[in-house]
Amino acid sequence: MSQTITADPAILELNQKLDRLVTQVEFLTEEAQRQKRRQQEFDELKDDLIPIGNDLFKLTVTQLEEIQQYVQLEDMLRLLKRLARNTRNIEQMLDQMESLTEFVSDAGLLSQEAFLTVMKQLDEMDRKGYFVFLQGGLDMIDRVVTSFTEDDVQQLADNVVLILQTVKEMTQPEIMTMLKNTAETAQSAEPVDTSLFSIIKQLNDPSVRTGLAKTLTVLKTVGEHQPK
Repeated sequence: MSQTITADPAILELNQKLDRLVTQVEFLTEEAQRQKRRQQEFDELKDDLIPIGNDLFKLTVTQLEEIQQYVQLEDMLRLLKRLARNTRNIEQMLDQMESLTEFVSDAGLLSQEAFLTVMKQLDEMDRKGYFVFLQGGLDMIDRVVTSFTEDDVQQLADNVVLILQTVKEMTQPEIMTMLKNTAETAQSAEPVDTSLFSIIKQLNDPSVRTGLAKTLTVLKTVGEHQPK
């Protein structure tokens, strides 16, 4: 025969209260342990900081004693007040310094790129022979400078306009063509034994007569400008 055991409501309520009490006691115990650990950590930190603070205080006192004849407490307070009043200005100055730092960094990158570009260009010029040509030009100028006296340079300066005009006339297309043709003829023509009769016969050629006339004109001009 089975029996039904009915629990007393008062006992059930008491058990529930005991469970809640045990839970609260466990929570308080854990909280007390955490508080104890925090206190221990704080005590350890305090023990570590106190010697450092003492040393820092002693060092500060020593340093202040060295400058006390130059700086008074009122000066320090006045400086702190000025710093407090100019907080915004200091912030602006720091912002400007940051901007300047960024600008210098960007400029450094650009300078590196420009340097590499210049080096590549110089290498290209070296491979093409620009520097060899420049060195040859400098050697030529050096020879000219060492070969002329001060009087020669003065005379050159006095006649530079006339020289440039002469060069201008000499570089005319017809003059350059004539000089080129004359040089080619002188280099390619074979020397022949020409008689006087052959020379007179060549005077029948209009080109020969024209060339002879121009040659005589040049000789006449040279003779007229010779000092007497």
